[in-house]
Amino acid sequence: MHTVLLILLILVSLALITVVLLQSSKSAGLSGAISGGAEQLFGKTKARGIDLVLHRMTIVLAVLFFILTLLIVKF
Repeated sequence: MHTVLLILLILVSLALITVVLLQSSKSAGLSGAISGGAEQLFGKTKARGIDLVLHRMTIVLAVLFFILTLLIVKF
């Protein structure tokens, strides 16, 4: 049981890191220029939609991370 929880925790943590790194930053540096180009190409709603999905995935993965961590400590 402990091994399964540990493997799930590692997978969730890697997914959480990936989702956080995929999110666009709020600064107007180089990533702001790239996202500006993406908005012209895909439209503003699509860029906002992707950010919204990534934000929701971050919340779900963070909750899963804390639950799995508490379960590992308990067992």
